[in-house]
This record gives sequence, structure tokens and C-alpha cells, in this order.
Amino acid sequence: MRINKYIASAGVCSRRKADELIAQGKVKVNGAVLTEPGYDVTEDDLVMVNGHYIEGSDKLVYYILNKPAGYVTTTADEFGRPTVLDLLTDIKTRVFPVGRLDYETTGLLILTNDGDLANHITHPSKKVFKTYIAEIDGEISLHEADRLAKGVTLDDGYLTKPAQVKILKQGNHSVVEIRISEGKNRQVRRMFKAIGYTVVALQRVSIGNIQLGHLHEGHYRKLSKEEIDYLKNC
Repeated sequence: MRINKYIASAGVCSRRKADELIAQGKVKVNGAVLTEPGYDVTEDDLVMVNGHYIEGSDKLVYYILNKPAGYVTTTADEFGRPTVLDLLTDIKTRVFPVGRLDYETTGLLILTNDGDLANHITHPSKKVFKTYIAEIDGEISLHEADRLAKGVTLDDGYLTKPAQVKILKQGNHSVVEIRISEGKNRQVRRMFKAIGYTVVALQRVSIGNIQLGHLHEGHYRKLSKEEIDYLKNC
């Protein structure tokens, strides 16, 4: 297997990024810095990236998980908090989450060992809409929902791109569906904060055409071939 594909299959990064790491001298094979970007990895080779040994996989796998609150979306946590990988009790292949959901946010999360797919979905040039259901503390008005749809300025000065916003319930705790095509840190929560509301519950229900559906919290399933093809071509 070509070295950049091997690195991508280990869930480190995309093949393009792997080529950059090789050029920067950050990849070693059998203890020596790799100088051949076209190197083919054998089963006896020991590959190290950024000082860590990795193990590639010939088989690419794709799952969606309904993430519960109280889990971090990383492969490991320095504070010892449970990670989403702790929920994958019968998956032996090393996978990683595509994008992030914050600690208290629930819902759809894609996990794979396909670094190219992850890069494709999360690249800024792609406008893959993510749909969230947000419960907020207060009665949002149509005018305020329109402000969200047109774009609001976050606490760091960033102006969000236009979103699609639908009020599902108005009251002391309003429920709003919001679809965004970008993924700034805690973006949905910060967007509502920009118009004076606090999000008390947040769930991601879709990524593009991939739907969470009736998948129970904490459970996961394999993506279908059609869903995988969609993600690769969206």
C-alpha cells in the first residue's frame, strides 16, 4: 500500500496531508526519515508519524453514532473524560470522529478510518449542511430567526454564513431547527448567544442527506453503500 494511503487508512489525516508530512520529514519507516513519497508499505514495516507508531488498515469502515451528552469527540482526553470511542464496544478497526460535537451536544457523528473522506466533508470549500435542533431559553421572534438566517457576528468578530432557520415551537423554551454549512467551534450555541439566547439542549440530526433517524442515543450503525457514495460525492 502506498505510504500516503497507509497513513490515511490509519486515521491520521488525508492522503494529501500525508504527502505534506512526508515532505516535512515527519514520517519515519523502520526508524529512518522517509524521503520517497511513493514508498509502498510492507507488512513488516514500522511506520511512525509525528513520533507515534501507526497501524494502517486495508479495510475502510464507516459508521454513524448517536452521541450522548457527556462524551468528548476525540480519540483520547487529557482529563480522563469518556470519549465517543468508548461507545464503540465491538469495533476493532481504529476509527476517528469526523468533525466535532461539543461535550453536551448530542446527535449524529460520523466515524471512519477514511482520512480522505473526512477531509472531503470538513473542507471549507464544501457546503455540506448540518442540521441541528436547538432548545433555547426564551421566546424567539421571527425577526430574530431572520437575523440568524442572514448571519450574525460571533464573540470573536466572525460573521457567520447564511443559515436556514425554522421555528418549531415558541414559548418560554423555544425549539428551533437550524442548518449551517460551516463548523466553527460551538457555532450554533454562539450564534444564539449573539442574539441574546442560551441553548439548553442541542442535537445534530443530519449531515447533508445522512439522517440520524431513529438511532437510539449511544448506539451506532454502519453506513450503507449509498450513504458512503453520497458523502464521497457531495
